[in-house]
Amino acid sequence: MKRRKFIKNTMVGAAAMNVPFILNAQSRGANDRVRVGVIGIRGMGQNHIKSYNELDNVEVVAICDVDENLFEDVIDKHFTSKGLKRPKTYVDMRKLFEDKNIDAVSIVTPNHWHALAAIWAIQAGKHVSVEKPACYNIYEGQKLLEAADKYDVIVQDGAEQRNNPCAISAAEFLHSGQLGEVYMAKGVCFKRRDTIGTYPDGPLRAGQTHPQGNFTRKYMSKVDYDLWLGPAPKRPFNPNRFHYNWHWNWDYGNGDMGNQGVHELDIARWGLNVGLPEKISAVGGHFMFDDAQNTPNDLMAMFEFPNPEGKGDKKKVLQFEVRHWYSNQDIQLSDNTTDSTGYMKSSKNNIGNLFFGSKGYMVKNVDEWKTYMGTDGDPGPSGSGLADNYKNFIDSIRANDPSMLKAKIKDGVHSCMVMHLGNISYQLGRTLEFDPQSMRFKNDHEANAMISREAYREPFVIPERV
Repeated sequence: MKRRKFIKNTMVGAAAMNVPFILNAQSRGANDRVRVGVIGIRGMGQNHIKSYNELDNVEVVAICDVDENLFEDVIDKHFTSKGLKRPKTYVDMRKLFEDKNIDAVSIVTPNHWHALAAIWAIQAGKHVSVEKPACYNIYEGQKLLEAADKYDVIVQDGAEQRNNPCAISAAEFLHSGQLGEVYMAKGVCFKRRDTIGTYPDGPLRAGQTHPQGNFTRKYMSKVDYDLWLGPAPKRPFNPNRFHYNWHWNWDYGNGDMGNQGVHELDIARWGLNVGLPEKISAVGGHFMFDDAQNTPNDLMAMFEFPNPEGKGDKKKVLQFEVRHWYSNQDIQLSDNTTDSTGYMKSSKNNIGNLFFGSKGYMVKNVDEWKTYMGTDGDPGPSGSGLADNYKNFIDSIRANDPSMLKAKIKDGVHSCMVMHLGNISYQLGRTLEFDPQSMRFKNDHEANAMISREAYREPFVIPERV
């Protein structure tokens, strides 16, 4: 019997004493304070801290990062300068998971830590919100779903667009048949990204700088780099393997398709109303720059999904494209150069989705969608709106109801798996056939070997039995 059903059927009294301590975090009244720990406090981690601090009866009681240099500035900016209580600080997330005063955690680490950190937190009885992509590879995603299903905690994916009225109404419109047979979706991630350069291994010399930080020997003395590496292979420190630029290194990141692009992949898969693809083909490369990046800065991926109810070839197609330099405005919805976020659409960034149906097509960005109907492209129905992913997580915790989550972990993991399939096709340089039932590639030992890491460093190992 699943733990959730067991707890609901357990009698109050002495028998309840045998229920694991995770019940404590969920049996309190709906009006009680939710205490949150944020793991990873540089960049997006501070968005998490700020957003939780703005919610009623929510307190960020702990922050965690392997880079101790960050603590004081973050505490001053988000806590003491605002009259808020100083949070506990942790370097090792395992110590934070032992803190029974913490009800929930946000995991905002580099990609290679996401699934392992989430699984450890789930096993410790914490509610979890894990940033995108929820898993570094396909195997980790499978294990994360097993853990989320086994333990009675709320597990949210970081696909915040799933909360937006814009995305919800777009998906409802597409699924209702008003665009006809939706046979193709496209996700685009066109972001102006410059070279990351090259740097020698080791701390920078005094006076040297890097765009992501001043990594001198003094600075690095307060960084637990071995803990930062975690499950990844042992490598010497290099500035381009650390703050932010880790995105462009296969050991820790998944390129821009696994960075910004996984949001648009998720929307495309949701709008198409499909699961996992059966055929994958991706081409691209790292152009223009001779630097330390080893992920592609331009990528074009195609995914085929079965569509038994469709006409013609009985399939649906998802296209995804990354561009890193000059670009046209594929997702231009209005005369404004920025949307309400000031981020997703500009002279340098063009990010969003296109959907094509038998009755017309849809253009969507983060907070707006429009349709163009018929052969003349007449303006049709439209929608817009943003919402709060953090509030939805907290509300779901208070109600102890995972069905309230808009960004469900299963949806997030499956969208990440699509991204991973595309990256594997790119790295191998060939079209792949995949069986969603067995979760294996067909007759392709080399591709199947890339479903997981070749090896995990002890003790940072994804558990076989969660």
